[in-house]
Amino acid sequence: MTASTSRAVVFRVAGQPLQLEEFPLPELKPREALVRVDFCTLCGSDLHSMLGHRRVPTPSVLGHEIVGCVASVSTEQTPADVTGRTLAVGDRVVWSVAACCGECDRCRRGLTQKCRQLFKYGHESTDSRSPLSGGLAEFCLLVPGTAVVTLDETLSDREVCPVSCATATVAETLRGCGELDGRSVLIFGAGMLGLTAAAMSRWLGASRVIICDLAAERLARVRDFGASETILWSDLESQPTTGASLDVDFALEMSGSSDAAAAGLQHLATGGELVLVGAVSPTPAVPIEPEQIVRRLLRIRGVHNYTPQSLQQAVRFLTETHHEFPFSDLIEQTFPLSRINEAIACAVESRACRIGIDPRK
Repeated sequence: MTASTSRAVVFRVAGQPLQLEEFPLPELKPREALVRVDFCTLCGSDLHSMLGHRRVPTPSVLGHEIVGCVASVSTEQTPADVTGRTLAVGDRVVWSVAACCGECDRCRRGLTQKCRQLFKYGHESTDSRSPLSGGLAEFCLLVPGTAVVTLDETLSDREVCPVSCATATVAETLRGCGELDGRSVLIFGAGMLGLTAAAMSRWLGASRVIICDLAAERLARVRDFGASETILWSDLESQPTTGASLDVDFALEMSGSSDAAAAGLQHLATGGELVLVGAVSPTPAVPIEPEQIVRRLLRIRGVHNYTPQSLQQAVRFLTETHHEFPFSDLIEQTFPLSRINEAIACAVESRACRIGIDPRK
């Protein structure tokens, strides 16, 4: 590798344009690797940060849905991927949104995504040892405790890039549901999370997959991702008044709406489970009737980030199904790094599932 610096987009103040800056490449410490970023997609949480709807350390390099190739590795304790294979220059990789210490009480309990020393890609200050911790850059530093999955050429950048956030989060969500074969799933939100959840639910054997959304145009493509039924939010709202229930085994709230969370509880069958995924920013409270939870044997679970096992499962899912489901179509436009502010405006105005950034252009 001959490069000595990296361009990176720096986020400083919500609502203000991001600036393209240049940083020196870091000297690698034990168990670290430097990855050349080949593609990065703008996640909804990136947009929330840029618009001031959620707080992140500033200044920072955003972007955490990333695919790239290993540019250099530490010669002292060379890092390995999740299978234990030593990383080598040229390996095509994706990696977890968070790195963990592996030693704290939460890590020992298997809650690595909530490590007490958590390091989050795309969420760290540029004042740290290396500012290159996000995907909106030409290079990204992988720190110890990062779950890395090595890829072959089966998946395109467009198909695999969201795996380290949206796809792995869905895998974590459904892993907690247990056996899905023959079960029914109601999904709120027809964005990247919802469409991925529909496709993965089908892959895992769900017999009935319903997606609910506010907009008919967003529901138009959900059958391409395995949904067996669609329902407009306005139609669903009227059902409780008539006593009708969809009687589903699982309700997955992936839109961030408190109203959808409440509706999910109403439409669960006895023994059903509501899984809250989309509410990553403050929301209004949801009214809950404890007696109904008790009598109907209902469960409520929250999912935020994921474990290394779910990242592996997500890559496996995409590898086996990318010819069946049109995931590459969800990257609706691609921009070079130098046009990042145009890309952000496009993502906000169009409400596209994903906008791609190619730092190589």
